[in-house]
Amino acid sequence: MLFQNLMDYMGVERSRLHFSWISSSEATKFVDVVKEVTAAVKALGPNQNFVKTMAKVA
Repeated sequence: MLFQNLMDYMGVERSRLHFSWISSSEATKFVDVVKEVTAAVKALGPNQNFVKTMAKVA
């Protein structure tokens, strides 16, 4: 719970953070999890809390 509160405070959406227990002997599982997490985060798009906006030039 404390870590989730920290992520919320920092502006990191919970759906962008993934934990998985993978043994060093499970290379195939590691590859699968990395692909799955990468696809999930890409689908979310940029985190709006960290996107800088361009100042309008008059």
